[in-house]
Amino acid sequence: MNTESLKEVIKRELPGWLRDDPDFRAYILDLTRREYADRADTHDRFYEMLAELRRDREEQSRKWEEYNRQVDQQRKEENRKWEEQNHKWEVQNGKWDEENHKWEIQNHKWEFLNGKWDEQKAEQDRKWEEQNRKWDEQKAEQDRKWEEQNRKWVESGERFDRMHEEIMAQARKHDRSIGALGARWGTQSEKAFRDALAGILEENFGVRVLNVNEYDDEGVVFGRPEQVELDVIIKNGLLLICELKSSIDKAGMYIFERKARFYEQRHQRKADRLIVISPMIDARAQPVAKRLGIETYGDSLDVEIG
Repeated sequence: MNTESLKEVIKRELPGWLRDDPDFRAYILDLTRREYADRADTHDRFYEMLAELRRDREEQSRKWEEYNRQVDQQRKEENRKWEEQNHKWEVQNGKWDEENHKWEIQNHKWEFLNGKWDEQKAEQDRKWEEQNRKWDEQKAEQDRKWEEQNRKWVESGERFDRMHEEIMAQARKHDRSIGALGARWGTQSEKAFRDALAGILEENFGVRVLNVNEYDDEGVVFGRPEQVELDVIIKNGLLLICELKSSIDKAGMYIFERKARFYEQRHQRKADRLIVISPMIDARAQPVAKRLGIETYGDSLDVEIG
């Protein structure tokens, strides 16, 4: 029988041997006591371990109680600190709320002031616009008045110029009248007076006065052969026969009409107008001139030449 078979037999039979054979059981106990403690020792050791475990548990409980007490104290201290901190935060929050309230009030004030500033600025802008409009109106009115005044000055200047020209024309007319008197009474020649009147016609009407001097060999004008002198103006195809004299009477008016017919017959052309210009026309000559179709003027400027 090998070792393994023997171990199997022992395992199988050992419980019965220990139960049925006291000597064998005592032998086995004595044999195992050398390696393992007996019941008494085991019992004592067990209670000692229980006591030690109890002491350890009590010590551990004490430590836990002490730890819990410290934890409770610490928690209470922390809670106290948190409550104190929370109180401080509540106080600070109250201050912040108060500051926020103040800022809200200040913001309302600023908004109110801004609204006032906007209203004042709008009102100021309106006033400036109104003032600018008034200035523009005043300037326009002033410009209008200046233009009106300038127009009046221009008109006054033009009236003055016209009056001056009229005065000068009247003065020249008087001069020509005086010249006519001089020509009549021999202080100056009739030719000089005639040239003056012709010069006025040429200057003011842009025409040329032609002095015609032709010989009447049949005596048509004077009833005897004689030189016939008269003035002719031709403008725009029209023939104007003129008599420029310092004075003319009724007989002179008849002579002028015969000189005009002499010119018409000689040149085979009908005159469009017969004109006498003289500052001294005898009153008895006017009806003759009207009957003969002769226009009479006291001065060269009185003539209308189309």
